[in-house]
Amino acid sequence: MTQRLNYAQQSPELFKKFMEFSMALKNSVIEDRIHDLVQIRASQINGCAFCLDMHVKEAKIHGETELRLYHIAIWRESNLFVPRERAALAWTEALTKLPEGGVPDEIYERVRGQLSEKEISDLTFLVMAINAWNRASIAFKAVPGSADKAYGLDKAGLN
Repeated sequence: MTQRLNYAQQSPELFKKFMEFSMALKNSVIEDRIHDLVQIRASQINGCAFCLDMHVKEAKIHGETELRLYHIAIWRESNLFVPRERAALAWTEALTKLPEGGVPDEIYERVRGQLSEKEISDLTFLVMAINAWNRASIAFKAVPGSADKAYGLDKAGLN
């Protein structure tokens, strides 16, 4: 696959601001483990090869187990995720797929039972960001693994 264009070079100021926004999310109240799960699940749903590759490697660096990585796509059937993680994954799916009529109250109430209002707010911004990155990476055919060295993802040991 060949990348269509380098949007970071074409729109450097916008890229810089969006990168700052994304980096600020690393300081949110959402723990790394959920941060990784959310980015992986949204990227799976959207079919973003570049982001899925990147976030699986980040999760591995953060200590995530391979089995849990394999189970993210089947999180509802898996017993490897705690209720807090399940709530975050349900919220991610609802916001990524955005059903007609909006997010159902049942999903919001389930999430509200596991996360504080601040956590739900921060999680929503995280889901917004990964969906935006997915769209840019898909639109311009970002090549999976092409930024590994720049982002330190070669340390994941996944080639």
